[in-house]
Amino acid sequence: MSHLELATSLSAISPPVLAVLGAIALIQISLYVLALVDLYRRPVAQVALGNKWIWLAIIMLVNIIGALLYLAVGRQPTPAVEVSGQERRSPEQVEKIVDSLYGTQHRPHDRK
Repeated sequence: MSHLELATSLSAISPPVLAVLGAIALIQISLYVLALVDLYRRPVAQVALGNKWIWLAIIMLVNIIGALLYLAVGRQPTPAVEVSGQERRSPEQVEKIVDSLYGTQHRPHDRK
């Protein structure tokens, strides 16, 4: 198909249909990029099946369905971080940290 034939065939499509096709293409590319970036950044331990190569093949070969499949079931939730009692800071420690970051002028009145 030559460029002239392609231009003629695209001009035969109505503008609303072209807008819908453009929106679908944008959604597909966005999901594709989102899935690939998430797969790249996610540790192997948080990927279902424990193998990033399998998910890369699924995303690349199955297109929008592969990206949706990865985003829906291919990711395992990030484990919650628990704060132990030893990591909590006393009000005095918090005050020192705030003073070191903002100085003592940040307080409207002296709390001591």
